[in-house]
Amino acid sequence: MERIVNVGIIGCGGIANGKHMPSLKTVPNVRMVAFCDIIKERAEKAAKEYGTADAKVYTDYKELLKDKTIEVVHVLTPNREHADITIDALYAGKHVMCEKPMAKTAQDAHRMVAAAKATGKKLSIGYQHRQKAQSIYAKELIDTGALGEIYYANCYAIRRRGTPNWGVFLNEEEQGGGPIIDIATHSLDLTLYLMNNYEPAMVVGKTHKKLEHPEAGNIWGDNGVSTTPLEEAACAMIVMKNGATIMLETSWALNTESPIAEGSCRLCGSKAGLSIINDSLTVNKVELNRQVKTAVDVSAGGVAFYSGAKVTPATTEAHNWIKAIVEDKDPVVLPEQAAVVSDILEAIYTSSKTGKPVFF
Repeated sequence: MERIVNVGIIGCGGIANGKHMPSLKTVPNVRMVAFCDIIKERAEKAAKEYGTADAKVYTDYKELLKDKTIEVVHVLTPNREHADITIDALYAGKHVMCEKPMAKTAQDAHRMVAAAKATGKKLSIGYQHRQKAQSIYAKELIDTGALGEIYYANCYAIRRRGTPNWGVFLNEEEQGGGPIIDIATHSLDLTLYLMNNYEPAMVVGKTHKKLEHPEAGNIWGDNGVSTTPLEEAACAMIVMKNGATIMLETSWALNTESPIAEGSCRLCGSKAGLSIINDSLTVNKVELNRQVKTAVDVSAGGVAFYSGAKVTPATTEAHNWIKAIVEDKDPVVLPEQAAVVSDILEAIYTSSKTGKPVFF
């Protein structure tokens, strides 16, 4: 049997209950032994549902970090708190999985990278779209050289009316932004990862807040959406140092008939191209002087982690993360990579505010 890994959960809200704790529960050698939330009842509920029989409950994360039996911490708080809690946890000797985006600001993201380097502890960010079957296949195909040089890409995260209006999603101070930092972050991370390109040269971006009634027709109902200062939609052009160009489109609310889920992208290479759009994966090329398009079926070929487990990007992320710790390997998402995502996202906001390109 693999050795037991004790995990502490900091932040027991929506993302903890919807993704991290259920996924960690599928990892046989994980024990969730501590839960922290500023609302004690949420931590108690999480401990009862996911914790060991003697799991501890805290309202101060610094008290949780004093427990030397805890090897791993998941930071699942609002974006503003990611950096300080992660850095404290790293210096307390814990490996850290921090939910996306890495931080509210690029400066905070780089502080986190520096702390991971200084402590020698592992730090990863919750970009689970890298771990879906389409992305794994696409990465393996690209690594064979099948696409050639990837020089043009689109990344999408477009909702027609899908503004999250619970928790602190609409709080600019806590979150730092709207769909750019919430959902486009997933698509940009996946695009850069597949391109294996983390050297931006220039960003031009524009945010939009134009709809008269953005709350109308919202899939999560009307909860004061129109009063938020956050952007409803945004677009950007990202030019990399090697000349590759990425076009980014994102929205929470936009008058478009064709929503595209976060974690979607299109890559164009010198030999071939591919698209991951919603749940589909398509490869295109010219063969025998004919245009060829192939739909790749990724529904088969995977192996469940244990009998009865449903393999999802979130469960794959959890298993690979714990495996990296047990085997002392790099996690799938490196903090240096995630910090570049934060650099670019912040540049989009800056470019929109100033009306000028941002050069790196």
